[in-house]
Amino acid sequence: MGSLTFDSDDLEATEEFLCRAYARMSIGSTTPESSRARIRRDAGASVSVDELDLDFEMTYSVAPLGRICLCVVHEGTVRDHVFQGVRDDFGPGDVVMFAPPDLPFAGRIRNARYNITMLDPGLLDQVAAGSGRTLLEPVRLTGHRPHTPAAAERLRQTIIYMRDHVLGDPAAATEPLVVSAGTQLLAASVLAAFPNNAQTDPTAQDRVDAHSATLRRAIAYIDDHAHEPITVADIAAAAHVTVRTLQYAFRRHLDTTPLGYVRQVRLSHAHRDLLAAGPGDDTSVGAIAARWGFPHPGRFASLYRDMYGTSPSHTLRG
Repeated sequence: MGSLTFDSDDLEATEEFLCRAYARMSIGSTTPESSRARIRRDAGASVSVDELDLDFEMTYSVAPLGRICLCVVHEGTVRDHVFQGVRDDFGPGDVVMFAPPDLPFAGRIRNARYNITMLDPGLLDQVAAGSGRTLLEPVRLTGHRPHTPAAAERLRQTIIYMRDHVLGDPAAATEPLVVSAGTQLLAASVLAAFPNNAQTDPTAQDRVDAHSATLRRAIAYIDDHAHEPITVADIAAAAHVTVRTLQYAFRRHLDTTPLGYVRQVRLSHAHRDLLAAGPGDDTSVGAIAARWGFPHPGRFASLYRDMYGTSPSHTLRG
């Protein structure tokens, strides 16, 4: 966890670093006059976001990563990228999955600046279950390119947000709620962008169990644990129902989602802290927002204004 950087023109040192950072691999250079590699990694417990800059043509052959590996190309090209059943080339602006977690892959990168984002596959299961989808098996991405250019762009923006405002921001990266919310947002964006095997529809039993007592148990758990990183699965377990039942209960009775309700509760706690801050306190809106899982000040201000009809800075001053 945390940030690290690597800068070397020694190909063997670069290969050693990449093996430690990703998985067992072999690399080579077809441009021996240069082999400079610059890498920055920002990482959490289940997500890492890397920016890589290579000024040479690097061939690679990589063992299975065990993680979902996404690539966003900024400059240069990725050529002859292959894994089981797929051969493709990528260029500037492309957002792709390099390979499923259990498959090796190979190719060559030509003088490229690009992003590699990796995440635990189990995060997709959590998000898919949280959206009310039926999981007959673990979630798999069934295509290596997003559905549409618009879906790819939304995912690219989410990766940038995760890099700049969550993992790459030292203050935000130490806030468990911020990291948890950002990680779930990234996993949801991946699930929305790529074709996958998850299905939808609550069952008849889910509909029967989505009664007011279920909602009361869920709300009590959220109220008691809003200061902690909690998932939809955690809330469902506390309410003694399936995730689909939980989703349906919140939709039926409150016209929102469980995580939407969590956000409302955290906004109310932030509101309370803003009201409690005295004139002499060394307290900022940004610090209170981050404490309750809102790392982006503009987004927090917009949500706060929608809920309370005024700006958080006005509440703090008032």
